[in-house]
Order: sequence, then structure tokens, then C-alpha cells
Amino acid sequence: MAKRARVRAPELIGKGGWINTGDKELSLAEFRGRIIIVDFWTFCCVNCLHVLDELRELEEKHRDTVVVIGVHSPKFVHEAEHQAVVDAVERYGVEHPVLDDPELATWKQYAVRAWPTLVVIDPEGYVVAQHAGEGHVHAIERLVEELETEHAVKGTLRRGDGPYVAPEPEPTALRFPGKAVPLPSGNFLVSDTTRHQLVELAEDGESVVRRIGSGARGFADGGAGTAAFSEPQGLALLDDGSVVVADTVNHALRRLDLTTGEVTTLAGTGRQWWQGSPTSGPAREVDLSSPWDVARWQEKIWIAMAGVHQLWVYDPVEGTVAVAAGTTNEGLVDGPGGEAWFAQPSGLAATPERLWLADSETSALRWVEPDGSVHTAVGTGLFDFGHRDGAAEQALLQHPLGVTALPDGSVAVSDTYNHALRRYDPATGEVTTLATDLREPSDAVLVGDDIVVVESARHRLTRLRLPEEAVQVPDVAHRTQREPTEVAPGRLRLDVIFQAPAGQKLDTRYGPSTRLLVSSTPPELLRSGEGAGTDLSRALELDPAVEEGVLHISAMAASCDDDPSNEYPACHVHQQDWGVPVRLTEAGTDRLPLVLAGLDA
Repeated sequence: MAKRARVRAPELIGKGGWINTGDKELSLAEFRGRIIIVDFWTFCCVNCLHVLDELRELEEKHRDTVVVIGVHSPKFVHEAEHQAVVDAVERYGVEHPVLDDPELATWKQYAVRAWPTLVVIDPEGYVVAQHAGEGHVHAIERLVEELETEHAVKGTLRRGDGPYVAPEPEPTALRFPGKAVPLPSGNFLVSDTTRHQLVELAEDGESVVRRIGSGARGFADGGAGTAAFSEPQGLALLDDGSVVVADTVNHALRRLDLTTGEVTTLAGTGRQWWQGSPTSGPAREVDLSSPWDVARWQEKIWIAMAGVHQLWVYDPVEGTVAVAAGTTNEGLVDGPGGEAWFAQPSGLAATPERLWLADSETSALRWVEPDGSVHTAVGTGLFDFGHRDGAAEQALLQHPLGVTALPDGSVAVSDTYNHALRRYDPATGEVTTLATDLREPSDAVLVGDDIVVVESARHRLTRLRLPEEAVQVPDVAHRTQREPTEVAPGRLRLDVIFQAPAGQKLDTRYGPSTRLLVSSTPPELLRSGEGAGTDLSRALELDPAVEEGVLHISAMAASCDDDPSNEYPACHVHQQDWGVPVRLTEAGTDRLPLVLAGLDA
């Protein structure tokens, strides 16, 4: 077996304490003899949610040797609230211990730079691998099997039950509902996300009329009692009375026949889209990635494809899907649809003139014109957020998940992490606050003169009268709390570290197997080194006149089984986007290492 680099694992510390342990405090020493996978995540991050799903099978298969520990490392201010982390752990079905680290203490100890990051610790307490981004679980499982064999022989492997303690279930009618749609009957259909169901509520928004779906996580068509969903979100009513459902974790669009309760699949394969997968074609043959919301516009169903930072369309006549806007790069860039950048679009609302969207990770309200061009009304980028009203160019939101077109041409924004309902008026360019004291509102729908808000973290629909006057709130502005990396002005060596998993090699059958894309905010930060290339190392030139900024780095590597006799080797794509805040100082480093997979030697 190849000798493996090892670094002693720092202790896990977090001011927020432990979740899913029955109130017990844990330490690394308790897990000596077990293989530990530390998952650095934050609940706003769709890539982190993908990794939670990737880990489920591994956790189950190796539950007597592997302990997965989540370290929640917040990006947004709201994510540093302990109750919000407790809610998120339940919302996303996390079935392992989670350390709440609101001050990023453990994040810093492990030199983590990206959400998500997975760190593997061997049974003797040494770090043996680090992986940033998605798509690494196959490599981690192979490493786990090696470690099981190695430490069984050494006598240092200890099998047993894990430390996970399930929380007591709460008897609410809804559990972290996501989206809602009014039905012709006057009732409401709600995506009961955490319970993997759709729920029809009576006109009062409280009484349960029926449930659609078995309630168990799964992917199955059928009648109301046997069909299965996985964390469904967006809903759109069609002219024939059926409903399109964004079945988020199944990476699919489903159709609900309201008359019969029958559920069928419209689009998606159940597999997650990866770089290199088809971007158009027959809807049932093309992979999707975490569709979060759906809306009818221009005779098609538009899809907020949060998992790949794009907008897609489903054509119900042709039965096809295709990319409509976005490059898969994460950020805020306006322009023609094919050149625009999004960051987890999560809410859609259509008017004849515009398709509005809540772009959650950039805390932005944006829209698409009929010609396909993308524009921004509110928001500046990935790192600025807050609660500030006034002129749109300086107004701030915090991770909005929903948007609702209002009769006067303005739009209401479900400003999720500000626990508020906001309003943007295109006629005046002003942002105001309609209501506060909501709890993680994720959607809202109009019913007459009222607006019904999905209060996700209060597990209910809340009916409000649309106010004539705005609520006055104090201005609050924030930036992501990660400390900037101090780098020297001038030449900076960027090294993305990628080591192919054991038994695999870089896939060069069809050309280069790696890709690196670099840009910056502001653009003036980079004198040279921006753009796309195939080498994972690059010399950057930073302008000394720009004191602070953000380096945007996107890396991809493809690896395949290293077996010449195998005509059809299994291949995997590893990818990650980094936004690295930097501060230029003469005492700063002249090298920036980013680990995609492996360890930085």
C-alpha cells in the first residue's frame, strides 16, 4: 500500500456546541480507532446539500467503522444563529453529529477555504486527505476501504455504533415547507419539503385536505399514497389543472394530476448533472441539478436550476429541456443569457414582460427580458448582504429564496435570512420593507388583497394584508465574515492541488482532463492571469493599487479507473468554485494553494 502523508488532526471546537448528540459534548479522542469524515458545510450552500446526499450511502454502508461529523461554518449572519443551524440539520435530514462553529474556529484550524470541504482522519487521529467541492465520495469510499484494511491488520481499527442521537419529531402539519401555489378551488398546495410530500391545505391555510407522497425519501411515480419525492420545492399550476413540481433532491420535474393524485415524471433521470453532461434533449434522458423553483413563461416551464447556477426551460409540447441562461460559473454577471452568471437561483415569478428571480447566494433580485438578456435590480455579488432599504443600487437583501409579482408591477421578495418581506418597485427604483418578524420566509402567493407567506421555519402559511405603507427598519450591512488571505502585490502563484484517487488516473482520452477559470472582483485586481486554461497552476499578477478584492477560481478534473484492460472504465468529475477574499500587503504570501483533492505537500 502506498505510503500516505499524515498530519495530526486539530481538535473540533465550536462556540455553538453539538447537535444530534443528545446534548453530549464530543472530542476527537472519543473516536480513536474509527475513520472520521469531517464535512465543513453551511446550510445556504447547494453544493454542501449535494454532499450531504452523496454521503448518505457511505454512512450507511460503513456505519460501524466511519463517523461523519458536520462542522457548520456560516457564510451569512443568519447562519451563525444556533437555532437556525438546529433547524437546518432537521430540514435537510442530517443524521450525524454536527458541531456549530459560528466563529469559524475549526474552519481556520483546518485551513479550509471553500464550502463544502471534506477531511478524512484515520483511526490514529491523522488527516490523510482533503477534498473541496462535490463528486469526491467515490474516492473517499475507496480510501475508507483502504484504511479499514490497513488498520484492521495493525489492530488500530475499532468497530461500533456511532454517536448520532435522533431528535424527537415535532407534531406539526407542515415541516419546513418550501413553496406554495393557490389552486382553482381556493385551496393551497404546499411542498412539505422535509417530509418529502405535497400537502393540500384548505382555504384557511391550516386544515389538511390530503397528502401526496408516501412521506419516505425516494423517487417513484404512482398514486398519492405510493409516489415518492425527495425534498420537493417549487410548484407551478398549468392550464390543464395539473401541477409541475421541482423535485429538488431527485434532480427531476414531476407532474401531479390534481384530480386523481397521480404523480409522473416529466424531466430528469434521478441523477445529478455534471460538467460534460448533455445540456439539452429529451426531458426524461437529460440529468438535472437541484431544480429549486418553476414558473410558466413564454409558453414554457422555466426552471431555477440552483445546483448549477443556471436557468433551464422545459418545453411541454416537445417534451425537451435545455439551458436558457447561465454558464455554470457562480457569481453576478449580467448580459446575454449565454454569458450571464447566477448563484443558486431559487425563486421565480413571471409577468408578461419579465421573468423575475431571487438569486440567493448573491442576495440579489434579478430579471430576464423576453430577448433572454439578464439584468440585476438589487444586489452586488457573493459577499455583500444585509437589510437596507432605499435606492435599489445601494439596497441590501440577505439570501432571498422567493419572489412574487404584485398587481401594480412591483415585486415582493421573500428575504429569507432577514426574516422579512421586501418590495422592489421598478417604476421608482426603490426597495422597501413590507413585513418583518417572519421566520425564514421562502415563498409568497397573492390571494385577493392578501399575501400568503410560506414561513418555512415556523412550519406554516401566514396571511398578511398587503400594507399601504412600508415598515421602517434600521439599515444593516454585512460582508461574509471570512478573513481575507494576505497576499503580496505583484506575482502570485496559484496552485490547485489535485491527486487522482487510488486506482484512478487523469482522463486524457479526449484531450485535457483539467480546467481552470480565474477572474476577480474588481476586475482591475488582476493585471494578468485571468481567463480559462487547462493547467491547474497559474502565475497571476496582482495590481498593487488595488488593496482588497476577491479572486474567483473554478477548477475541474476528470479521473478514470487506471486499468488498461477495462474498455469502459468508471470516470468521475471533481469540481469546485472558490471565492477567495484577498488583501494585498508586502508581508503577504506569494503562493495561494487550493486543495481540490489530496493534500498540499
